[in-house]
Amino acid sequence: MAANQIGKTWAGGFETAMHLTGRYPDWWIGREFKKPIRSMAGSESSELTRRGVQRILVGPPETEQQWGTGSIPKNAIKSWSRRQGVPNTLDNVVVLHGGGGDVQAGESVIQFGSYDQGRTKWQADTLDFVWFDEEPPEDVYTEGITRTNATDGYCIITFTPMLGMSRVVERFYPDSKFPRCAYVRMGIEDAEHLSPEQRAKILAKYPEHERDARARGLPMLGSGSVFSIDPAFITCSPFEIPAHWPQIAGIDFGWDHPSAAARLAWDRDTDTLYVTACHRAREQTPLTFSAAVRPWGEWLKWAWPHDGLQHDKGSGVQLAQQYKSVGLNMIPEKATFVDGSNGVEAGIAEMFDRMQTGRLKVFSTLEQWFDEFRLYHRENGIIVKKRDDLMSATRYAMMMRRFATVKMRKNKSVPDYQPGGWMG
Repeated sequence: MAANQIGKTWAGGFETAMHLTGRYPDWWIGREFKKPIRSMAGSESSELTRRGVQRILVGPPETEQQWGTGSIPKNAIKSWSRRQGVPNTLDNVVVLHGGGGDVQAGESVIQFGSYDQGRTKWQADTLDFVWFDEEPPEDVYTEGITRTNATDGYCIITFTPMLGMSRVVERFYPDSKFPRCAYVRMGIEDAEHLSPEQRAKILAKYPEHERDARARGLPMLGSGSVFSIDPAFITCSPFEIPAHWPQIAGIDFGWDHPSAAARLAWDRDTDTLYVTACHRAREQTPLTFSAAVRPWGEWLKWAWPHDGLQHDKGSGVQLAQQYKSVGLNMIPEKATFVDGSNGVEAGIAEMFDRMQTGRLKVFSTLEQWFDEFRLYHRENGIIVKKRDDLMSATRYAMMMRRFATVKMRKNKSVPDYQPGGWMG
């Protein structure tokens, strides 16, 4: 997932060329094909495939004399066939494979397609590798990966996530149901050839709700982020929590969507909250979930939402009571403000106010937390209740900070403080 115009198609083209030719540089640590491959690549339309994928792999489409100046070396191109009725557009290319050593010589083939031709165009023979340039429709994507099943091959996508948190994009996030998927994000800050002034000029060109997608490679967020603040402003390096600071944890119950937990430390002198730990996982029972977070401290009190009052249909036991029974020190009442209210927008407003005034900080090591923070957004002014589990857990803990406690020694009234001993 990458910003516009910083080299994502170029990167995809050169990886594809390596697999087609079997010529891998010494620094390459990714997967290698030791034999010729069959592959397919394409983009949203035939024209975009020609101007993007074909140009990067073969060379400028307008001048046949320059074919062989792309990422596939000229001496590796054996032949090509043209697409009928579309000038300078290739249907496929035969590439000589074999880089010496244990790499088998032979002929690789890459076929070009486009999404507007529909899913059936991607019902090719068995493939080893597929390259989608720009995000494909889900049916095209699944058809592409189906072609690689028999070969244990794989697919790559190079794209700017203008379609938001789509079903295709969701596959690549860590807590998805597709564990063999992963992503690399590349933003304008990674384009080191651009000066700070050039980056600022580029950012200023985009509407605010498109800025994260077009310049930072983050999925576009409807009408805008809930917390429209630079993550760097709320980030801090991890540090040892002083013994006299009270702490509290919040939990957001889940199953199909992840259960989540956030631990907060409270500097009462400055009224600053620090998010120091988080945990998020789907399809975890109370026992499994509690085992992951109990090391934070059995003395730690837990804030929880109103749905913790619901009774399990099988046992008839309240959800919050189930977590208490497996070792979490659940606060006796659901999460509310001091006045008894529990409005989401009120909680969001307080969190945002704290962020803007430097009174809510987050440890830089909490990648899951920042993933959610960046994607937390509104559609038509309404907060999208999706991938918000850690945000909710943080909000519950903040609302109930009046119950935060300091770890005490057994039978003593002084903190049991051992440097590094109870950080979790």
